[in-house]
Amino acid sequence: MFRGCAGEFDRGLPAGSARYRHHAMRSTDEATVRLNAWVSGRVQGVGFRWWTRARALELGLVGEARNLPDGRVAVAAEGPRTACERLLELLRGDATPGRVADVTEQWGTPAGVWTSFSER
Repeated sequence: MFRGCAGEFDRGLPAGSARYRHHAMRSTDEATVRLNAWVSGRVQGVGFRWWTRARALELGLVGEARNLPDGRVAVAAEGPRTACERLLELLRGDATPGRVADVTEQWGTPAGVWTSFSER
């Protein structure tokens, strides 16, 4: 059994019958939330979505990061509130690719439609 950031992948099954069990949003001590963040600055074409996906997976979050026509990146993440808050801190930090000018956030109820974190 391989344990990744977002779940377990059972390698012991015959080829073509592998299954994936998602654990990223399971939490016994805190509520699962949805974070929507819009990141502006020089954030397209610099690896920002890839970097965001990597950080989200490390935190056990599911969701997506996608480019918007106006030059911003939209990030939607679901999981434990503390993990989403940490992602928000990282988005606002100095270690991001490119240059972040502003991050606008919105909190809500998770939709539960994702099983991993993707770049779009």
